[in-house]
Amino acid sequence: PTTHSHIHIIGATVAQVVERVDIYHLLFSCLFLVQPTTKLFIDGKFVDSNTTEWIDIPNPATNEVIGRVPKATQEEMLAAVDSCSRAFSSWSETSILSRQQVFLRYQQLIKDNIKELARLITLEQGKTLADAEGDVFRGLQVVEHACSITSLMLGETLPSITKDMDTHTYRLPIGVCAGIAPFNFPAMIPLWMFPIGMVCGNTYLMKPSERVPGCTMLLAKLLQDAGAPDGTLNIIHGQHAAVNFICDHPAIRAISFVGSNQAGEYIYERGSKNGKRVQSNMGAKNHGVVMPDANKENTLNQLVGAAFGAAGQRCMALSTAIFVGESREWLPELVERSKSLRVNAGDQPGADVGPLISPEAKARVVSLIQSGEEEGARLLLDGRKVHVKGFENGNFVGPTILSNVTPNMTCYKEEIFGPVLVVLEAESLDEAISLINANPYGNGTAIFTNNGATARKFTHDVDVGQIGVNVPIPVPLPMFSFTGSRGSFRGDTNFYGKQGIQFYTQIKTVTTQWKAEDATLTSPAVTMPTMGR
Repeated sequence: PTTHSHIHIIGATVAQVVERVDIYHLLFSCLFLVQPTTKLFIDGKFVDSNTTEWIDIPNPATNEVIGRVPKATQEEMLAAVDSCSRAFSSWSETSILSRQQVFLRYQQLIKDNIKELARLITLEQGKTLADAEGDVFRGLQVVEHACSITSLMLGETLPSITKDMDTHTYRLPIGVCAGIAPFNFPAMIPLWMFPIGMVCGNTYLMKPSERVPGCTMLLAKLLQDAGAPDGTLNIIHGQHAAVNFICDHPAIRAISFVGSNQAGEYIYERGSKNGKRVQSNMGAKNHGVVMPDANKENTLNQLVGAAFGAAGQRCMALSTAIFVGESREWLPELVERSKSLRVNAGDQPGADVGPLISPEAKARVVSLIQSGEEEGARLLLDGRKVHVKGFENGNFVGPTILSNVTPNMTCYKEEIFGPVLVVLEAESLDEAISLINANPYGNGTAIFTNNGATARKFTHDVDVGQIGVNVPIPVPLPMFSFTGSRGSFRGDTNFYGKQGIQFYTQIKTVTTQWKAEDATLTSPAVTMPTMGR
């Protein structure tokens, strides 16, 4: 790649030969117009792809192309899996203490580079720098938890199950594993995947979202710097062909996926048919129930942040509010607080809400807002025509609130995945719980109340895998597991925590019998041995 110093030297040379300043400026501009290409990471090397098919990477705040990513060829994908397979034998036999040391160094390198990782996220994904740092930090917590592997992989022992017979179990890695990540969390979700898989002794094939590859590539470099052997992590890029390759290749034993329902159902079905373990986190429609006795100040602030943070592009976004009884009178204040959020490019000071990932995503969000109006919802706050000075070509939608929404409306049935809060009303807690349980998704929900009995009833009766009480986005810390349920998850074992370790390991059970009567007792010989007699 051309460096700034090279540009200066070339430019100065041209300026000496030709006096016209505009030629110097033209050369300077042309050098910068060459867009960087994302490399593959195969067998410990960052390599250029031989593909003829490339995907542009636009900056969501401007839609200017800032790079391109390859659709890896069949040969390149095979080389990546073969590298994983070759590395598995030695990595799986590496002592658990040595693997732990790699990830102890890795978590420190992530901390040291959190600003640069966040900058890459904001550039490619659009979220604010503060939110991007949060993205990295939540992934870092999983890496830190992976450093507890010496305790997490303990087996079990039952002595004397019958006379002279004992049984014990221990955990072993399963082989080559693969991860398919979405665009909305370029750091956190890949860090849900390969650190846990690798610290257990597996090797890993990672496919980041083709829209946001930069952060994952830097994470790979940091892992290499931490001492991970060549071949233990390989990275390919692409779309459908890469996904099918991961689902079909016989060497890959397990697949982790986070993304849309359509893709998640497809990967779960195709991967499972090929005998692979699959954990698939998919779409959501997360409800927040607002009780009249809730702390109004705290509740309104929590709703605004959880609905519109990250421009609503979170699978755990609190995108649906159910106001129970008199709490519906708080709606005007909710609107006023939402209006105060500042929409801007993610790298601009004071930005609260960044752009959506693509023009197509913006068009879909705008269409769903319009459908709500057409089907009878009341538009309390309209963010469709937000103007961001200096970023007029960005994919911006401002905070939007639709009230009088009913379960039969398209804006309720679809996961909008944008800065849109849909508001329903209920007369009682039971009615609110019935609304939530009738929805097919089960990722997360929350209740805002100061009544312990109300909170207990809600947590016991609602059929959702992750529940917050006065906590709007109840994503568990890594010592627990991400336990989305029903239509939001396919598989038997969830991400990270104890379930993550179970997903990436297999149990071996050993039963032994050593009869007491076979024990031989000897005494030490103190006389001089005589040879040949």
